[in-house]
Amino acid sequence: MSESITNGQVWDPFGTLRRVLWIGGGQWAGKSTVARTLAGRYGLTAYHYDYHDARGHNDRRIARRVRLGHSTDDPDGETTWVNTTPQDMAAETLAGFPVRFEWALDDLRALFSGRPIIAEGWGLRPELVAPIVDSPRQMVVMVPTEAFRDRQSRELARAGSVGHDLSDPARAQRNRLERDRLVAEDAVRSARRLGIRVIEVDGSRDTDAIADIVAGHFRCYLPR
Repeated sequence: MSESITNGQVWDPFGTLRRVLWIGGGQWAGKSTVARTLAGRYGLTAYHYDYHDARGHNDRRIARRVRLGHSTDDPDGETTWVNTTPQDMAAETLAGFPVRFEWALDDLRALFSGRPIIAEGWGLRPELVAPIVDSPRQMVVMVPTEAFRDRQSRELARAGSVGHDLSDPARAQRNRLERDRLVAEDAVRSARRLGIRVIEVDGSRDTDAIADIVAGHFRCYLPR
């Protein structure tokens, strides 16, 4: 359970968190693009988890490593991508999500908007979001099919490699994609257990069509 939830009550000083609309799920499903599309259509405030987690949270990540007695340096690329199994990579990622979610909640608590906030990112896990929303209709989980994930890895520059000078780039990429598949599968299991809608993205619909589906799901929360 999130550290900011006590006796079923979430610390939400401005009432922001309970009004957030959440898009979680797997990597390469188009979550960011759909969130930006809906923000433009409805005048929402968009929060992109990956951007803040990779940049704004780094000081907190380092401070936590110090408290735990770990090195403040990131693991080297060989260890992370080549010499670790996808199963271990996925387990480590899933174990880290609750702490990283707390940092995202702090970001969101600081926001105040007259219109809804739409937050997207793979670290916005169903089991973490469910305790702080009034209804499972405030969340969707988007996941790519295996074929669409492979297509994204070929066509998206940022998905095509892990971005390091490695001894075996092909193995590193295979490990990364398999990790992403395992993490996405876990999100689907969690969502279905909690009654949260899963949207499978196979590339047959364009961004606007997927955004229409998500908007229809959120319709009672969107500005008219």
